[in-house]
Amino acid sequence: MTTAKQGKALNIKDSRILIAGAASLVGSHTADLLLEAGAREVLLLDNFSFGSMDAIAHLQDNPRIKIVRADLMRLPDLLDATAGVDGVIHLAAYMTLGFSQTPWQAVDVNIRGAQNMLEACRVNKVKKIIFASSNATYGYGPGIKGALVEDTPFYSVGAPPAAILYGASKIMGEQLCRHYHQSFGQDYVVLRYSTVYGERQHYRAANSLYIMETYDLIRSGQAPVLPGDGTDTKHFVYVTDVARANIAALQSTATDVAVNVSGPAPITTGELVHLVLEYCKSDLKPEVRPDPPGKVRLTSGGAFSIPHDKAGLVIGWKPVVQMKEGVAKLLAWREQQEKNASK
Repeated sequence: MTTAKQGKALNIKDSRILIAGAASLVGSHTADLLLEAGAREVLLLDNFSFGSMDAIAHLQDNPRIKIVRADLMRLPDLLDATAGVDGVIHLAAYMTLGFSQTPWQAVDVNIRGAQNMLEACRVNKVKKIIFASSNATYGYGPGIKGALVEDTPFYSVGAPPAAILYGASKIMGEQLCRHYHQSFGQDYVVLRYSTVYGERQHYRAANSLYIMETYDLIRSGQAPVLPGDGTDTKHFVYVTDVARANIAALQSTATDVAVNVSGPAPITTGELVHLVLEYCKSDLKPEVRPDPPGKVRLTSGGAFSIPHDKAGLVIGWKPVVQMKEGVAKLLAWREQQEKNASK
């Protein structure tokens, strides 16, 4: 049986929890669940360079919410923000598209920013940090096969540089967590998210963006586009399942461990397009069109899976939202946004 080292478990009701990168899809839903769980105070930290106040607008008048405008690259900001905090959920990071567009800034934020947060946690004796990593730590390309369990090595042959830089930056963040645990006793859990999707979806993540792109095409009467023959595999996990994993990791005694946070099952591109067509009640036929050079697509390729068994064993978590249900929730939210905008 897989076990993890024993560390501190947080009682959410007695805790002040800080979410870094809070003005985001995962951040806003995690804040919702922390409030439901009775957290004493939830601090929403963001510099709002990517995050949107719209994502957390429904939270800003809650007396247990504190919005903190701060930057990961400024250690004094983080030292102030983490004073008196019991737990940190570190979500703030550049994604693969950012590494394609501004790699220098992306490397700085994902590595130096993570180190700054860990240093602030050390100084202020934060009991536990949850580090949001990614299945990008397994790499990309034709060598990715079979079950990507947590000790699967990184594979980079033939993959786009931006994708490799992103995956490597997450590996660096994980290893910084290990260093702070070994050197200073800092408790942490690494959660390796698959592609997260759901309400409050943005247009920056390559694969979740594909759902939105497909929906936009169908709604405009155009055929949805398949970048291949429709058999490439994608791995999604619904945002409320991810938010539950964040809280489960805080509440668990696990430390010094990394676990996959993936959905109930993988899905092919063809199956995903069919779900969107079905939702839209459309009989349009997908059009096969290869991606243009340099187009970033993640978690696609051969037959591989991302098991979440270890998360069940060490933090007591498993996903519950099936892809059909999640896509319907996302697109219903998108339609409601359009209705609100037209009022």
